Amino acid sequence: MERSFIDQVNGLSGQTTQLCYHCHKCTAGCPTAYAMQYGPDRILRLIQFGQKERLLASRDPWLCLGCEMCGAHCPNDIDINEVMIALKEMSEEMGYRVEDCQTLRELLADYLVQRPQTVIDDRLCAGIQRLNRLSQTIGATHNISGDDNANRLLWSQNLERVPAGLDRKQGAEIVYFVGCVASLFPRSYRVPQSFTSVLEASGVDFTTLGGQEWCCGYPLLSMGRLEQAKALIQHNVAQVKELGAARVVFACPSCYHMWKFIYPEVLGGEIGVGVLHATELLDELITQGAIELGEVKARVTYHDPCDLGRKSHVFESPRRVLRSIPGVEFVEMSSAGQISECCGGGGNLESFDPEIGGEVSVRRIGRACEVEAQVVTSACQQCERTLTAAVRQHEGARKARVRVMDVTELVWEAMQAGSP
Repeated sequence: MERSFIDQVNGLSGQTTQLCYHCHKCTAGCPTAYAMQYGPDRILRLIQFGQKERLLASRDPWLCLGCEMCGAHCPNDIDINEVMIALKEMSEEMGYRVEDCQTLRELLADYLVQRPQTVIDDRLCAGIQRLNRLSQTIGATHNISGDDNANRLLWSQNLERVPAGLDRKQGAEIVYFVGCVASLFPRSYRVPQSFTSVLEASGVDFTTLGGQEWCCGYPLLSMGRLEQAKALIQHNVAQVKELGAARVVFACPSCYHMWKFIYPEVLGGEIGVGVLHATELLDELITQGAIELGEVKARVTYHDPCDLGRKSHVFESPRRVLRSIPGVEFVEMSSAGQISECCGGGGNLESFDPEIGGEVSVRRIGRACEVEAQVVTSACQQCERTLTAAVRQHEGARKARVRVMDVTELVWEAMQAGSP
């Protein structure tokens, strides 16, 4: 006998959606609920009522940023992000990789006859088509940009001196997994440039996978296509082990989250190497005295990336790093830590509907202006991209000349200030 819709969702998501009693707290905290037809709480109610076709005809699951702010507010600890991913997986099983709205209408034909008032939104079909192209790009080129994957170290060409052994040094202690955004989007080059400069100056024995680094698979997980990511996962782990590295470090929280939590799950056990975020390594090096920091006079706040903070539980190491920089006046925004608001750059929303994330990021910059921060730091190249764009749109931030920086950049600036 075919399982009920609620049992299918629960099985795929690992959640018990019956626990939702419609308190509305998840929707109140959701940064994109304003653009949704239903919102997270009503989505859970529709699942309880078995409204499968109604949900699969909606854009709402695809507007989820995957930030898990909803779960932070849920009194019954329902991980609604997992529910959203499950709905996307189910749409895949239905053959939902549509090329046009007519195909989707054919898939939902029986439902539409029963409910003629239901309108298939053209924006849903257009967004899924864009995600299809992203999925195909990752499959063909092993990255999200579609560039030649051999170009993953182009950012290093602007360094004063390229660190020895940067490209696949055998026997290095640490592999720096750069990530697609920092490797292939020039606006984010300053993150790997700063981080590698810090590592070299600190005497860290490190290398990268160069052109053998493949997408971590996070974009595929977010669109409910984890099965497609398995080849990427197996390749990346094999490449690190082939070099004999003991640890892998990430400046990208999405890559970090995948390696820390999803890779062991997919591979059926421990991956055999240590996994740490760049801020954890910086914290370690500062504690050891390997990094000498000069003075940087600035009022600084910190934006917790969703994948690093709420989803991976790394809150203190970036704050310890910032507080260790002489001259920094560290201030917290009103929503920080477990309830830090999203930057608007997650969950493939930029690909699905590029218009919506901008409003979320502008709202986040507004929080920084409330505490009169001169510098907004984060620990994610995607957050840096979205928040930098938001500063240009936020009048107060523009007038105050607010700077957006990665923690690694501020550390490198402080190291240069402290050098003779």
